[in-house]
Amino acid sequence: MFTFSLTLIRHGETQYNREKLLQGQGVDTPLSERGAQQGEAAGQYLKDLTFNNVFTSNLQRAIQTAEIILKSNTHCSGLEMVLEPLLRERSFGIAEGRPKEDLKNMANAAGQSCREYTPPGGETLDHVKLRFKKFLKVLFKRMLDEHGSSWLDASAGASSVSDAANGMAAASADVTSGGSGDDGLQGLSAHVLVVSHGAYIRVAIRHLVEDLNCSLPRGVKMSQLFSPCPNTGISRFILTLSQTESGPVLSAARCVFTNRKDHLENLTAAE
Repeated sequence: MFTFSLTLIRHGETQYNREKLLQGQGVDTPLSERGAQQGEAAGQYLKDLTFNNVFTSNLQRAIQTAEIILKSNTHCSGLEMVLEPLLRERSFGIAEGRPKEDLKNMANAAGQSCREYTPPGGETLDHVKLRFKKFLKVLFKRMLDEHGSSWLDASAGASSVSDAANGMAAASADVTSGGSGDDGLQGLSAHVLVVSHGAYIRVAIRHLVEDLNCSLPRGVKMSQLFSPCPNTGISRFILTLSQTESGPVLSAARCVFTNRKDHLENLTAAE
């Protein structure tokens, strides 16, 4: 068995975010000045973590955020990012480039909730979930290929999983009320950073929790767990893989925290 951490981060603010305009996939805008500051704050929050692998959406707002985070990191100088189209934002079809209020009006006219509604030419939530499931397959294979030696010694693997479980249990008491950038990582030696987008991350978290039976921190509220992710909001999961004849499969998953924004407090105070 092999256990590693998955840290999900939404990109920093863009001018479209500030003006409440939909971007999706068709509008590829850079970070605003504040978005760059948010990326720097996230980088400082995570600067002491040694990420072994970094994946980012291939849209520039995500790429720029990942670059800023890695630039602040004390251990990841020169680490190559993987630009992954599977991590792109949900497509909003004809609604892209238009005010979010337009999407709400379109959903109301169709008699659907805004979250469930798919504009003409856009992706359904199931399509986004399928992309995330494909990404997990890519991720699991890459972790096996690059860190495969961890599979060779079964006793060492069992010890690693036990240590990780103890670390997660120790961290679970305070993760819902904020904490440090290394929460939940005790006993783990492999860490993955993923930079993506708000709607995509929301679908990913729901899939991990509702479909993959991810265990949750004590006292967490569902409203907090599935709340919209703020720009550079951070979520973390601990995943354990088992080897099968057809390749690695997920055997256990634990949520450490979702949508954390502790690192943005000073920026908010400065507004």
